[in-house]
Amino acid sequence: MRIPFNKPYATGKEFKYIAEAIDKGHISGDGYFTKRCHEWLEKKTGCIKALLTHSCTAALEMAAILADLKPGDEVIMPSYTFVSTANAFALRGAVPVFVDIRPDTLNLDEKKIEAAITRKTKAIVPVHYAGVSCEMEAIMDIARKRDILVIEDAAHWLLSTYRGAPLGSFGHMAAVSFHETKNLISGEGGALLINSPELIERAEIIREKGTNRSKFFQGKVDKYTWVDIGSSYLPSDIIAAFLWAQFEDGEDITQRRLDVWKQYNIALAGAQENSLLRRPVVPAHCGHNAHMYYIMLPDAGMRPALIEGLAALGIHAVFHYVPLHSSPAGMKFGRLGSELPVTEDVSRRVLRLPLWVGLSQKEVSEISGHVCRLASPTLP
Repeated sequence: MRIPFNKPYATGKEFKYIAEAIDKGHISGDGYFTKRCHEWLEKKTGCIKALLTHSCTAALEMAAILADLKPGDEVIMPSYTFVSTANAFALRGAVPVFVDIRPDTLNLDEKKIEAAITRKTKAIVPVHYAGVSCEMEAIMDIARKRDILVIEDAAHWLLSTYRGAPLGSFGHMAAVSFHETKNLISGEGGALLINSPELIERAEIIREKGTNRSKFFQGKVDKYTWVDIGSSYLPSDIIAAFLWAQFEDGEDITQRRLDVWKQYNIALAGAQENSLLRRPVVPAHCGHNAHMYYIMLPDAGMRPALIEGLAALGIHAVFHYVPLHSSPAGMKFGRLGSELPVTEDVSRRVLRLPLWVGLSQKEVSEISGHVCRLASPTLP
């Protein structure tokens, strides 16, 4: 495509830091750059402990183990999310309970949660769609009253806030992503953020194949051994070195993405006024990170033609999630916690436009112009 949907951004320091990692002679997990990344995440989010993982999926799987889920336990989440949100818990034998989303932010509808809670409910997993926060005050109030864990799926999160506080700092745990489609990247990668101190020791054990290896390196035991279930969730320090280069420029990268997002938002204002589309909704108390720019089309039938029309012009625009409750695995492993009319409606009307660092104002204007023309039968 002439204008791809995503173009991974490199700061120029990635190779330098990878070479440093090699020179230091420690390229497996928890090396020099991993520790620097942990410190950055803890500083930016205020979490008690950050642990890099090889993916956000891995971080969610760790969270599911830490939640001590048993077969038949239930976990409330949106259906409008990536498969990893549900799969991590289904792997433990838990039942994903799908609740509808808000029509404005496309986040988990906090007003639908309580009706979905049963005696089997062990966790709530809010997903911060497009880097815009769920209503975390309401969700945490529900969780406290019912003694339920909250695990933030903050894959889109990086440097977003809710009422001035960073996402990833509200739940007992949060899972974040550094996949190449995210704002700050390492190709593949993620992290588990822990806000409950009682979870830290076991998290380190789970991440180290179920061993107390972390205690051994901290000098707390004279040898390490197998003490719990776990897996190999550590990334190489080479990946952490790449990520550290991104973290160093994190604020600048975020601002440059926000500049592109704002250009789209201005360029498409007239189209919204003429009811050709709806622009993203960002509540005033949410600070977003320009993870994506999506539009909501008035008619589901318009999307395929719009995608094809843009592709013919060399512009790659894409749809987003197929709701999990309608998938074969979702029907097998999950259940409905509410009716899902908003999920089913918006999932057919969302269209994501290209957004990456380096996308020019001229390209944004071109894309926006073509979107308006293709969405309106009256425009030439």
